[in-house]
Amino acid sequence: MSAPTATQEKIALVFDGMRELVLEKNRRYGDSALSPLGCFSKLSPEESIRIRLDDKLKRISNAPAGEIRKNDVSDIIGYLALLCVSRDWTDFSDLID
Repeated sequence: MSAPTATQEKIALVFDGMRELVLEKNRRYGDSALSPLGCFSKLSPEESIRIRLDDKLKRISNAPAGEIRKNDVSDIIGYLALLCVSRDWTDFSDLID
């Protein structure tokens, strides 16, 4: 196996950093995305995650031309990871040809 390229190393750094960020947010918010309190909304956790994704995408689409914020992108990645967890999609080896 050859040494990773500079791009591959950066990809690993992004996912390592996102892993820590999503785990920390999950700790801080008490697993609220997948185990919501349900006081005001009776939507399923997955539907709530989809709404949060829509909100983030709308924020990006309404931003001044070319302005994409790191926070919005990281939130989208995090919500997509939570969506995978909600569907028990934790192994992606079947997608590698």
